[in-house]
Formats: sequence, C-alpha cells, structure tokens
Amino acid sequence: MSILDIDDVDRLKRINDALLNRVERAMDQQRNAFSLFQTAIALEGQVRRRTDELTSTLRNLERTNAELARQKEISERADQSKTRFLAAASHDVLQPLHAAQLTMSALHDLQENERGRAMVAQVERALDTMNELLHTLLDISRLDAGVMVPNLSAVPLTPVIDSLLSDLRPIAEAKGLRLQTAIAGDHVRSDRTMLRRALQNLISNAIRYTDRGGVLIGTRRRGDMVAIEVVDTGCGIPLDQRERIFDEFHRGSAAKERAGRDGDCALGLGLSIVKRLVTALGHELSLTSEVGKGSRFRILASRCEALQGAGVPPSPAPRQARDAALSGRRILLVENDPDVIRAMSVLLEGWGCDHRAAACKGEALDILDQGFVPDLVIADQHLDHGDLGTRTVAVLLHRLGRRLPVILATADITETVMHQAEQLGAEFMAKPVKPAQLRALMAHMLARAP
Repeated sequence: MSILDIDDVDRLKRINDALLNRVERAMDQQRNAFSLFQTAIALEGQVRRRTDELTSTLRNLERTNAELARQKEISERADQSKTRFLAAASHDVLQPLHAAQLTMSALHDLQENERGRAMVAQVERALDTMNELLHTLLDISRLDAGVMVPNLSAVPLTPVIDSLLSDLRPIAEAKGLRLQTAIAGDHVRSDRTMLRRALQNLISNAIRYTDRGGVLIGTRRRGDMVAIEVVDTGCGIPLDQRERIFDEFHRGSAAKERAGRDGDCALGLGLSIVKRLVTALGHELSLTSEVGKGSRFRILASRCEALQGAGVPPSPAPRQARDAALSGRRILLVENDPDVIRAMSVLLEGWGCDHRAAACKGEALDILDQGFVPDLVIADQHLDHGDLGTRTVAVLLHRLGRRLPVILATADITETVMHQAEQLGAEFMAKPVKPAQLRALMAHMLARAP
C-alpha cells in the first residue's frame, strides 16, 4: 500500500513521527560515529606523542646510565688509588718517622748534660705527637675507604687493657695522676686492633684533660653485654658540646684553654676516630659528664666465650729490669731502609748487642752462611727485591732448623700481616716503634727463649 492511499490523518502523523525518529536516530548515530572517529584520531595523536616522549626518556635514561657507569668506574679507580696510597702511606710516611724516633732515642743516650737531654726529650715529644696524628688520619682514611674492616673474634679484655696501661701509665704518673683498673676477665666479640685503638684514644683523652685525681678503666657485665668504661676526674664536658665533641677537628673550650696554656697541639680527632671505630665494630658508645667533676665514656660490646687454645700474650717486662739481658746477644736486623738501619745499629750497639743487617732474603741467608746464628730476629715486612719479612723469616727458621724469638716491626698493620706474624709465632709491633718498648720486648722474649 502506498502512503498516498492512506486517508487516515492520525495514522499519517504516526508514520511521519516514526520516520522523523528514525531519521534523528540515524543522524545521532552518524554524529556519534564521527565523534568516535575524531576521538580515535585524537587518541592516536596522544599515543604517538607519548611514545615519542617515552622513547626520548628511555634514550636519556640510557645516556644517564652510561654516565653513571662511567662515574662509578672512575670512583672505583679512585678508591683503588686511595687504597694503594694508604698502603704506601702506612709504610713510606711512617718509615722515616720510625727512623727519627730511633735516632732521637740513641741521641738521648749520648747526651752528657741535662740541657741536651731536655732538648732531645722535647723533640721526642714532638715526634710522638706527629706519630699519633698520622696514625689517626690514616685510620680515618682507612675507615672512609672501607680498607679497615673488622675481623671479629673473641677478644680478652684484660691483656688489651694491660698493654695500654703499660704504654700510658708513665704519662699519667708524670702528671701525678692515678691510673687504676677494675677489670673482669671477660671476652667480647670485637676486633682486637680496632678496639685497642678506640680505648687508647679514650684513655689518652682522659689523661690529657685531667689535672687532679685520676683515671679508672673498668668493665662490668650488662646481661649478655660487657660495658667497658673510662672514667676520669677531669674538667667535664658541657651539655651543649656532648654531641659536637665527636666531630672532626672540634675542640671545646677546655681544649682551647689547654692549648693556650700548655701548648697542647691536639687537633680534635681522637673522639672522632673512637666513634668511627665503635660504629664499624657494631658496638655502642655513650657519654655522661658533669662540668668540674669528670666524664664517663662507655663502650658496650657483646660478651662471648674464650676460644679454645687462645693464649694470653705476655706483657713486656719493664725496661730497667731487663737491660742486662741484651748484652752480648746476637740480633739479625732484616730491614731495607738505610735510615732505620743506621738508627737501629746505634741503638743495638748501645744496648750491647752483636748485630748484623740484611735488606732482603738473600742477604739474610748469606749472613747465616757466614756462621752468624742470631738469638733474635727483627724484621720489616716490605724488603728489597719484593721480598716479604714474613716469608723471609719462615725461610730463615727453616734453614736454622729451630724456632727463635722474632719481632715483626712494620708499618703494614693489615690483618693479613698480623695473622702471618701470629702463624710464625712472631711478636707484631707497628711502626714507628718506641725504643723503650722494643728493648723491653726483646729482653722479655730472650729471657723466655730456651
């Protein structure tokens, strides 16, 4: 039926409305399709831009990573250079200082009047200060470079503190101070060398800033921990300085006053190295103080059991009691530094020793072949022709077919060298060596030798 044949007006209206609705829907669909098309084009453009941005970012990231890798390589090379420098500094910088201290000790014995001895003593004090400063700076550099790594073991506190007191008691007595101990026979899990260095700085500081009374070094148990305390009756530390005293080169009012009064040239590094050492060891460091009454420094470390078969190294005998034990003794000095050889020769002659010097393994063996059989060997670690003192001593002992007292005196204070010395049964002494301590140790070892 054609629409022209429909005479019903209402029906025509309905048909017309239906057609209009259909047309409107078609137009809406076309508009929606066109809108979707526009949206798709816009999204495609955005995706393209984001892809370009991401590609550019990835390229920048690759360039950044390449630069970081290059900088890391440069940093690693710098760290390796720093490590090599520290190893060289430990030997080359401290070696002439060692020779100077030996020479000044020999010069002191040659003085015939009190004025000459006083001048030599003044130079010796300056050398001691230089020695302390160099060791502190090297320790800080080693810790920063990651060269000084703790070798944790069961460390007996009694021999560590006793050896420190034998070094520091004369300084305390010269100031009229009492140096007392209250030590339990405990072991702590620590590194013996690093712990000793930290305690040495604490005790030295306590003595330096105490004018009356004394210093007490004590230990006490705290559950499964051990508190190692250094207590003094010194000037005390004001509350506003108790954090800053652990900063490098910080010197409080008391230190500045003492520098002006006594000529004390300490640079404020002692407590800084203590904090670094204690942190590296995983111990805790705390401080309590009262101005005018004194201070208490405490190191808290884990308590542990002694290792089976671990012996306690003997303390060197006092110098005066053993002087006669060196007279006529045969000493082989294995050393390649001419200044150290000359200084040691003067000292050994002054002590009445018959000695020979060798700069390398071959020269040492030649001395044995000439019929010189030493009672004691003093060896450096780094010798001529790349020879090492520990290996040279091992060859000498094998040639002699028996054990004899050996002192390894070296500026190479790495754990490897210390362990090698221990395996040889040798006593380890870090350069620069104090002549009085060397003489006392030599006398003690010779007195024990069969």
